[in-house]
Parts: sequence; C-alpha cells; structure tokens
Amino acid sequence: MNDRLTAYRIFTRIARLGSFSAAARELNMPQPTVSRIVKALESELGVALLLRTTRAVTLTDAGRDFLLRIEAILDSLDDAEHAVRGTGELRGVLRVGLSSTIAVREIVPILPGFMAEHAKLKVELITDDQRQALVIEGIDVAIRFGKLDDSTAVAKHLADLPRGIVASPEYLAQYGVPESPSDIANHRIIAMQSGSPTVWNFNKNGTTTGLRLERHLLVTTNEVALASACCGLGIACMTLAAARREISAGKLVVVLPGWTMGHVPLHAVFPAGRAAKPAARVFVNYLADEILADITRE
Repeated sequence: MNDRLTAYRIFTRIARLGSFSAAARELNMPQPTVSRIVKALESELGVALLLRTTRAVTLTDAGRDFLLRIEAILDSLDDAEHAVRGTGELRGVLRVGLSSTIAVREIVPILPGFMAEHAKLKVELITDDQRQALVIEGIDVAIRFGKLDDSTAVAKHLADLPRGIVASPEYLAQYGVPESPSDIANHRIIAMQSGSPTVWNFNKNGTTTGLRLERHLLVTTNEVALASACCGLGIACMTLAAARREISAGKLVVVLPGWTMGHVPLHAVFPAGRAAKPAARVFVNYLADEILADITRE
C-alpha cells in the first residue's frame, strides 16, 4: 500500500510540474527511479497516464481523470495525518491561485514568514489574471477580487475594498484637477474593461452619477493600469488598496476623494466537493492576520 501511495504522489507531482526531472528534484529521488515507478503504475493500471515528448510531459485523458480522483484522496490522507499528529505541522504542497497583482504586491512579501513557520510545506503560486478552474488545475485555495461566479465552491469573505480613481500629480498638473464627476469626461481614461463600454459610477450623499467614458488606453491587468497612471497616461479606476503604496509615496493622487465608487469584495475560494486542506485554511488565516489590516487601511 505504501508503494502505491508513493507512486500516486510521484505521479501527481509530475502531472502538476510537467516534468519528470523537476518532480525528482522536489522529491529528492533519482530521475530513473521516478520514471520506473510511474511506468510500473501505468503497467498495473493498463493505461497510459502521461505523454512524454522531448519538450514536455502532458496528461492523457485517462491521466487527467486519474489525477483529479487521486489528488482528492491524497488530500484526505494528508488531512487525516495532520489531525492525528496534532502538532499543527503542515506538509505536502499548497497550490494558491491568484492574480499577478496580488501575488507580487501582497502574497510574496509575506511568504518568508509563512514558510519559515511551516518549513516542511511547499507552496506553489499559480498566477493568472483570468480565474482558474480550481478542481481541474488542482488549486487548493484561490484569492479572488470581485463578484464570485455562481458555484458550489466554498468561499470565505475577507474584505470589501473601496474603489476610487487615481492619477499622477504630473498628469493633473497638465490636464487639471477634476472637481466633479462630469469633469472626468474631458480627461484621458485608462480602462480595464474590454468588449463593453467603460462606465464609472460615482456616489455622494445618496446621489449616483454615472458616466459612459471614451477609453484612451485599454489594459488587461491592474498592474499595467497602475504603471500607466504613474507615468501620467491618464486617470485609472481601481481599488484604493491596490494603489496604496503609490498614493503613500506621492506617485498617485486620489481624484474626487469626496465621492465613492462602491467596493470590490475579496474572497478566499476553496474547491467544491472536498474539505479544504489544512494548509489552505492556515494560509488564509495567516493572510488575514498579516496583510488584510494593511490592505483595508484606507
């Protein structure tokens, strides 16, 4: 049984890393041994799980189905072992799905402390500015901004982040400081909406003003919008938490601070159909303790 579990764990790491050699290094095993164990597993099952080429290792259809089933079983075993040990020690691999902006700005800076506390845990940050399919991509927890899609996934609400518009002091010196929402129509707009009109809604004293704006620069990630605003290319709309370091440093200024633009919810999302990994739960709690107070301090 132990040999079979070892084979299953080896297979899952090859599948997720896309490489026999990378899996062998991670598991501290000789690559020929890793290859032999997987070949024996495929022989026992009577089906090919992996397609091997000189450039990459990919899953067969059978391998993809097997991976999803086996990962759920291994997660349950890890959970049971964690409970029995009773020491709080985390082991195995934690896969976190998130956007590049929150990865660079929020998660990576806190990882040294988290990984020092849990030295036997390996962490994989799966960065994508499009939302990942948690089960298919083997994500243990995703950190997501915005309204959640209808799903059976379990979500933990972390915060509501206020939105606002920002611009560089240099841009405002050149084009003028807007005094009301209607003034925004005369400015250069950095937008992150594609395929639909750019509409910004402003609220003050119970009154809502909506503006349909002409886009001067269209970007697809928040990080590029921030960089563009800092370079004086226009006014951008985003959560003020995302821009807080640039605002604090004087690189960006909040425009129309007396008006609000609603909030963007922040959630930790766990895959549907199985209990959350202990490591995922501990990571989310650490995230809340270490950075959410800072993020929401606006």
